[in-house]
Amino acid sequence: MSTDDRHRRIGELLRHREHVTVEELASECGASGATIRRDLDVLERNGVLRRVHGGATSLVLRGENPEYGQRELEDHAVKVRIAAGVAALLKDRGHVWLDSGTTATEVARQLRQREMTLMPMSLRAVNALADIRPGAGRRPELLLPGGRLTAGELSFRGPMTESNIRSLRFDAAVVTPCALNLRDGLLAHDLDDAAVKRAGLESAGRVIVACSSTKWNASAVALVASLDAVDVLVTDRQLGSDELSQLAQHSVEVVNV
Repeated sequence: MSTDDRHRRIGELLRHREHVTVEELASECGASGATIRRDLDVLERNGVLRRVHGGATSLVLRGENPEYGQRELEDHAVKVRIAAGVAALLKDRGHVWLDSGTTATEVARQLRQREMTLMPMSLRAVNALADIRPGAGRRPELLLPGGRLTAGELSFRGPMTESNIRSLRFDAAVVTPCALNLRDGLLAHDLDDAAVKRAGLESAGRVIVACSSTKWNASAVALVASLDAVDVLVTDRQLGSDELSQLAQHSVEVVNV
């Protein structure tokens, strides 16, 4: 089992169990105790778990919101498919606004050798885009919005960020909502994130929403925009006829991956 696979398996187990031991994880992952201990140290630094003597405890089951590191491990294959679907919709030499979050980082990885101008909303996406060897061929030009960086997420927030976004016009905005439902539209977990997302989509000629099935009807409190603001929805959710009909009423094109 590779390091990434072990990390995803450990994260998955701690979604459903409050505590796991090093011995249990070593047996589950087919790895040595020393390897598992190193894995737990890395995952603790990434906000996935809390290290305790002899193992680890779950942050999620203790009532804490999952941090970026935990979310990055979940539904990884789905996020990669969604990111590839989004990348196929973007034209070369275009100007693209890119939201923050784990799905947005996967989109950034898909665009590393594309000829376009990108404004990413997180340093994690910036790092993914900048991780290219010199002389590796085409690469996007990056515009950074400035503003305040949030801890853990490393995403840009605040009035400076919003002002700099609104000073430009993009061919497309890639929005990754925290939740989506057919009544309210796109939602975020907090007002600052919602304001940045709103600035991005309102500054773009075309709005592409990347949303996994786990975000449908999820809980979030801050309204970003109604579905009338959306042009294309890229999702792994198998939509029913009623859902497709309601999306069609808002002129939303659906791309299933």
